[in-house]
Amino acid sequence: MSIAEKYGAELFNALRNRNAVDPLIARDSSLTIDDAYAISLDFLARRRKDGEKVVGKKIGVTSKAVQDMLGVHQPDFGFLTNWMHVEGDIDVDAKALIAPRAEAEIAFLLKDSLNGPGVTAEDVIAATKTIAPCFEIVDSRIKDWQIGIVDTVADNASCGVFIIGDDHADPRDHDLPNLKVTVTKNGEPLSEGLGSAVQGNPAQAVAWLANTLGQYGVTLDAGDAILSGSLVPLEPAIKGDVFEMELHGVGRCTAKFV
Repeated sequence: MSIAEKYGAELFNALRNRNAVDPLIARDSSLTIDDAYAISLDFLARRRKDGEKVVGKKIGVTSKAVQDMLGVHQPDFGFLTNWMHVEGDIDVDAKALIAPRAEAEIAFLLKDSLNGPGVTAEDVIAATKTIAPCFEIVDSRIKDWQIGIVDTVADNASCGVFIIGDDHADPRDHDLPNLKVTVTKNGEPLSEGLGSAVQGNPAQAVAWLANTLGQYGVTLDAGDAILSGSLVPLEPAIKGDVFEMELHGVGRCTAKFV
């Protein structure tokens, strides 16, 4: 059994059985980022074999606020599946969430494919049908969020589930770096941020994703939802919590945990 198969199986079982595992890098200090992406792809292959379908991709650890919080200082990526897409309330138990945290993002809904290298922010705008407010609920199969870059990459960029708001807009009608988001938790103000928190421009972050994925033979496909990274710090969530975000000039999104 290869390293990718060994740890891919472990993370898949952790997801399905709702149990966290010890950090991979603590058990095998020789693991590289390339090893981590191989583990992530094996993890994904097991999910697909179990009936899940890829519906998009996500960028993680893009903003300084999130990097400082997690101690991870470079972006990563993961895959979104139909099982991870929640319409309505988030059933914590049904989705086997272990230690969820909410983050407010801008989702890009693609009408055309993007295949790196060489993709620019302008290419991303041209390929995007609409943008929408989005909550990504990150989660970690690694115990107590004790993650470094290898652990979060291997664990599908610590992705749990995601919700995309009903309000959509044409990205060409907005100054993306200056799009403002405000977030409340249980009716109280929580955080706010700008699109510029994500690599200076969320479209640039999506271009980074397309170019990075291109190195692994993966494309951003027409119809994909692309989560461009959190504009605000991550916030722990438990059953009963209600998060609301407003992406000013675009619309709103709600994440209710039940």
